[in-house]
Amino acid sequence: MRKYEENSLFSVRILGMNNTGIGFGRLDDGMVLFVNGTVTGDVVTAKVIKVRKNLLIGRLEEITQRSPFRAADSFCAAPNACGGCAFRHLDYAYELSLKRELVRGEFVKNGMPDVEVCETVPTDDCRGYRNKGQYPVGTLKGHTVAGFYAVRSHNIIPFDGCAIQPDVFSQIVRFICAYADNAKIPAYQEQTGKGILRHIYLRIGKQTGEIMVCLVVNGELPGKHALAAAITARFPAVASVLLNYNRKNTNVILGEQYELLAGHDYIEDMLCGKRFRISAGSFYQVNHDTAEKLYRLAAERAQLCGNETLLDLYCGAGTIGLSMSDRVKRLIGIEIVPEAVACAEQNARLNGVQNAHFFCGDATHTEKLLDNAERSLGPLSPDVVILDPPQKGSTPELIRFLAARNIPKIVYISCGPDTLARDCKLFRDLGYAIGTVTPVDMFPKTGHVEAVCLLSKLQSEEQSGPK
Repeated sequence: MRKYEENSLFSVRILGMNNTGIGFGRLDDGMVLFVNGTVTGDVVTAKVIKVRKNLLIGRLEEITQRSPFRAADSFCAAPNACGGCAFRHLDYAYELSLKRELVRGEFVKNGMPDVEVCETVPTDDCRGYRNKGQYPVGTLKGHTVAGFYAVRSHNIIPFDGCAIQPDVFSQIVRFICAYADNAKIPAYQEQTGKGILRHIYLRIGKQTGEIMVCLVVNGELPGKHALAAAITARFPAVASVLLNYNRKNTNVILGEQYELLAGHDYIEDMLCGKRFRISAGSFYQVNHDTAEKLYRLAAERAQLCGNETLLDLYCGAGTIGLSMSDRVKRLIGIEIVPEAVACAEQNARLNGVQNAHFFCGDATHTEKLLDNAERSLGPLSPDVVILDPPQKGSTPELIRFLAARNIPKIVYISCGPDTLARDCKLFRDLGYAIGTVTPVDMFPKTGHVEAVCLLSKLQSEEQSGPK
């Protein structure tokens, strides 16, 4: 085999892409060359920067032939080193088809090529869709800056004009950085552990316009009430100003202690016709409009008639279950975080929902998962389960627990196509039919995609047939 050296130049046609936005092609001898910033169908000149045993990593030097799948216009002015939008250079129609193929590919890898994966549900507007932003803070040339981490690093790219964030976030970030300079509030230095201001964390209610400003600090913030007053005076839509104390030398953004400086310790938003309170620590889908599409799709898959007991696992603040509460007889939500359970109960009261009950329970300990609920409500026989686990997916123990209870219908909502396919394989082995899988583009211009499918329990005679 040919010996390759760094700094060698090669012309290569890009044959495909992965979910990190990196294209790949093959050289004349079959060696695979990965090149960031390329699109399927591009012909490029790339310089080899790393040589591995079975592959090469190259840097894009020139696009000699543009792919028809390459976006005609630049999506964002952020430097290419920004680690955010891996698909910023893709035509949106191709991005949707690529995400469909990414989901389909995971089912093929898990031995289920027969599972139907339909077209990806699009986001209506790829710009400004995020209702949440977290900006690391640092110092550049003596001035406070905020932005995003460069890909695979903690080097801050000073940039506040992110195309997928609302414009008002940029204005607030610039205001806080300028205030910090004038008030001599030092930015946190990760290398030394010194400094005060670590992150600027923002949330906005898409329908209400209410904004939360949460400043993550390394210790006591001098003049904190004056800063809060300045923020609310400059931005009247700010309904909540909080401090979050994180004194640990950690990559985790938020600490456990909050202090309210102005307004409420929450904001509110409307989703699927219901009002929700959103705290700094609670989960809330970052793409409001597409979340409504996802929840409607999940309800359609559940085929609710009004007489069901609906069990919402990993329920968080109750958004998915409460969006379906009008269509079921009884809603039961299980969540491991006590604060989220309290938030879900508050959201039920806020909307006058009287058929909802929320309990603490750990989905990883199935022997006690329903103990609190059954002590309060008696034995449970759910007709439908909503399963919306974190990206790492569910657990074999929970899947076997649900199958043993012969739950007729399980609607699985996933933000990880690999773990969705893995878990669906086990559900199939335990006697469930896998319905059509629908990808939903909750995170346009990134390599992430949600997906939803219905798992239906087969009768014994159906299970005995071919799978």
